Amino acid sequence: MNAIVVTALRRPLTFVVLSILIVMLGILSILRTPTDVFPNIKIPVVAAVWTYPGLLPQEFAGRITYNFELAVTTTVQNIEHMESNSYYGRSIVDIYFQPGTPIGEAEAEVTAISQTVLLGLPPMVPAPMIMALNPSQVPVIALQITSDKQTPSDLFKLGVITVRPLLATVPGAVVAHPNGGMDSFVMVSMNQAELRAHHLAAADVQAALRKQNIVLPAGDQKIDATDWMVQTNAAPQSMEDIANIPVKRVGNAVIYVRDVADVYRGGHPQTNLVLVKGRQAVEVITQKGGTASTLDVVAATKALLPRLRRILPPDVHVSILEDASVMVKDQIKDVVQEMITAAFLTGIVVLLFLGSWRSTVIIATSIPLAILCALIGLGWAGQSINVMTLGGLALAVGILVDDATVMIENIDTHLEMGKDLELAIIDAANQIVIPTFVSTTCICIVWLPLFELDGVSGYLFMPMAEAIIFAMIASFILSRTLVPTMAKYLLAGQVHHGAHGETDHGHPQPKGFFGRFQAGFETRFNRFRDGYGSLLERCISRRGAFVGIFMLISIASTGLYAFAGRDFFPEVKSGTLQMHMRAPLGTRIEVAGRIAALVDDRIHQDLAGKVESIISDCGLPEGPHNQAFMPTPSVGTQDCDLTIALKNDASPVWDYRKLLRKDLSQRFPGTVFTFQPADLTQKILNFGSSAPIDVQISGPDALLNYDYARHIIGKIRQVPGAADVTIQQTMSTPTLMVNGDRTFGQATGVTEADIAQNELYTLSGSAVVDPQFWLDPEDNVTFPLNLYTSQDQMTHLSDLLTIPVDKGEGNTENIDPQLLGAVANVIAAGTPGEVSHYNSMSEMDIYVNVEGTDMGSVLDGVKKVLAADAHNVPRSAEIDVHGQATTMHGAYSQLVFGLCVSVVLIYLLIVVNFQSWLDPFIIITALPGALGGIAWALFLTNTRLSVPALTGAIMCMGTATANSILVVSFARERLEIHGDALKAALEAGFGRIRPVLMTALAMIVGMIPMAISNSTNAPLGKAVIGGLLVATISTLLFVPCVYAILHNRSSRQKETV
Repeated sequence: MNAIVVTALRRPLTFVVLSILIVMLGILSILRTPTDVFPNIKIPVVAAVWTYPGLLPQEFAGRITYNFELAVTTTVQNIEHMESNSYYGRSIVDIYFQPGTPIGEAEAEVTAISQTVLLGLPPMVPAPMIMALNPSQVPVIALQITSDKQTPSDLFKLGVITVRPLLATVPGAVVAHPNGGMDSFVMVSMNQAELRAHHLAAADVQAALRKQNIVLPAGDQKIDATDWMVQTNAAPQSMEDIANIPVKRVGNAVIYVRDVADVYRGGHPQTNLVLVKGRQAVEVITQKGGTASTLDVVAATKALLPRLRRILPPDVHVSILEDASVMVKDQIKDVVQEMITAAFLTGIVVLLFLGSWRSTVIIATSIPLAILCALIGLGWAGQSINVMTLGGLALAVGILVDDATVMIENIDTHLEMGKDLELAIIDAANQIVIPTFVSTTCICIVWLPLFELDGVSGYLFMPMAEAIIFAMIASFILSRTLVPTMAKYLLAGQVHHGAHGETDHGHPQPKGFFGRFQAGFETRFNRFRDGYGSLLERCISRRGAFVGIFMLISIASTGLYAFAGRDFFPEVKSGTLQMHMRAPLGTRIEVAGRIAALVDDRIHQDLAGKVESIISDCGLPEGPHNQAFMPTPSVGTQDCDLTIALKNDASPVWDYRKLLRKDLSQRFPGTVFTFQPADLTQKILNFGSSAPIDVQISGPDALLNYDYARHIIGKIRQVPGAADVTIQQTMSTPTLMVNGDRTFGQATGVTEADIAQNELYTLSGSAVVDPQFWLDPEDNVTFPLNLYTSQDQMTHLSDLLTIPVDKGEGNTENIDPQLLGAVANVIAAGTPGEVSHYNSMSEMDIYVNVEGTDMGSVLDGVKKVLAADAHNVPRSAEIDVHGQATTMHGAYSQLVFGLCVSVVLIYLLIVVNFQSWLDPFIIITALPGALGGIAWALFLTNTRLSVPALTGAIMCMGTATANSILVVSFARERLEIHGDALKAALEAGFGRIRPVLMTALAMIVGMIPMAISNSTNAPLGKAVIGGLLVATISTLLFVPCVYAILHNRSSRQKETV
């Protein structure tokens, strides 16, 4: 390994060129690597979205969803679990696969079985949409389409036929259906009074449309020398042609469609409403695909806006509603600033201790080069530049100086011995190659357990570990190549000077402010070192008592972890609130919109001057696959999602939530308000769930499950810190059950099929089971043709009872058709608004949010309540707790286990290096102090234990060990010289205080920007600072004492032998 150093000195330009290459490749990597908030999270999930408008959730679950779920288990492999939710007219089945399953194969298998199962489903059920989902697939930009002239239906159509196809060309973009408005149809709106007057029913009009509106080519005919293409008018050419379709003939009088219905372009009754500043709008949301860069997707979407504005009508306005790239840039800018500040502060510490700007320049050059090397490595490893990888590099800044500092310090020491510069560099490099290699390996080893993390936390932390390991390897290589090369040139000017600011008598005293400051620092440091020497002497003389007390305090301090509280990731101040509002079940979309507007006004009053804008999204989205892409607790028209954008991006959102929760519930009785995760971190960690804790009650009997959920929810609400405790599924959505009298129907010639068909055509429209289409010859756009009765005619129960019912044969005999009320009776009932399955078993979800305390204590409280009430659980039911909280529990177990494994690995590595079992044991005795220090740091800063804090603990293990190795290896050298263990321990502490303090201080100072930042990694910085402060005291006082005890005993044993 020394040959590299000799090469660096003999052929210096080699490594200068290498550095230039690193800079070039590094800049290239920065430009080419995707930039995002988080790494790509590769959890394989395939969603199947089924639609059959008008079918009740309970019917949908039984007739379509359940059959599909059973079929999936026959041929689809590697299923981890299945979840499904059936709503009014649609259902979404999410199939989770085992980690590592190729998503393409999974999609193909699900698609194949979905085609097979179609035959066993109700008639005309369309094949499902199959799509791959990904936790990293989050909304990144939302466009708002508004107009003073066009209807919501027109805007929706423009969104589908103009905006969406253009946005879909953006690389990495996933564009869902527009939200708000409704799809555009050619509506054939029947007049019930006219139908009855002409002795017709809805089925007759639909039969006429079916026969007179068909798409059939005629072919071609050759006449003389010309080949003529032949076209019939089987499909009407205009809406007027549709209105002129004959329905029935009575004598010489013909009844046309126009006599019993109005034909116009419009939308079916609205089920989804988007309000921006109180006005209706259509919103087009673009998500990024898993591996795409948020910044690239947003930039490319913005670049298309001028083109979009040119192709849309002049009165249609497109504006940006939400833009996630701003937050991504801010977060990355914050981390980069932390990194630069850390590098600057670290440089100052090194300058103070080394007293030479030349040495500082050498060390400062190696930091950015090591970081660029890490970025090159991350690019090759397929990672993105994100908060986690940059956070890892910000962490690494403090350690990166380690190798170069130790190298320069040692060169200085050898120069003091009067050696020639080249020889001093070679000897210095040779002397420290093993200790620096071992300490670098120790720091790399502690990160290996992070590669064993599974689930979301594994995908988040692996890139961070990779970044640090790449940077550490680069730092070690640079300290053997570039540092000697630069030292050869830069240190030539200070060869004759004593190191560390000490001057020979032949030289004048330092001049200038910096020289005087440095000399003053040296004097004070030497005074401090002398004081430390006498303190260490006293500790060694009373070593038994000191070691006992220190160990007792360290172990007792770890008891503080019990009071720290446990979170998965800390919640940070942010600029967004996400709230869900559920009005009384069955509330019309228009009424829900009015309530949402009132809630909007009230929020502006409660948070006066703090709200930027509020977007209200009411009802279920028009495009059912939007629900799969963007899960929401909405089950019907009574539900609204409110996205509240705040003016200040660092708002204490938890205080605002508390205020709104209390005030809105009092102001709007009967309306339930709950809060969902608003920031990207929490959205990704919750992945598809609306709350961090999800109590699932699954069993074959849905009613028993629901009754138990209602019984237990009161007890869960009493758990301290539990908020927004709600049952997701509803069981009493207002429903009118039309029960036909089959016997009476037999006598009148009316069957259940006739009743159902006429009812469907009147209320829901014909587009469901008998789809018809009309091609507009002007703009070549195909519109669905929908026969229905406008809602203003169906406002009373009597309107339902007087729907005419016949067979749809045109009623040529002109007799009065039956009325619905004569052949059926109508009763009001309550039915489920959402039916959920977990692994094909009916289930209920109780969502529990956490407010004002840590997630761990709420999870424990919920588990305690469930355990205490276990005797009341229905025999067929099973209770499971899912969600972010249980993922957190798993991640903690893996990280703590990883921490123990890393300590064992470090111990074994040092055993190999020192060829001794005793000295490595002495080295790792510094670790309990570090754990105690972390506990105090979290306790004093009122920071909860979290995955970033545990990562900080892992990091401390490596750095504390590296410093401890320096002291013990020096003590071994001194013991071999004079054989006195007490003297060797004292000399080791006194001789190694400078490098130990320098590396520890460099790292502590480098962590300060991260610790005081408003980021999820702040606990990491706090943990490292607290752990290293105590670990450094432990290394300088406790480790020498332990060394003195153990080696003094062994030397006495040798004497007695």
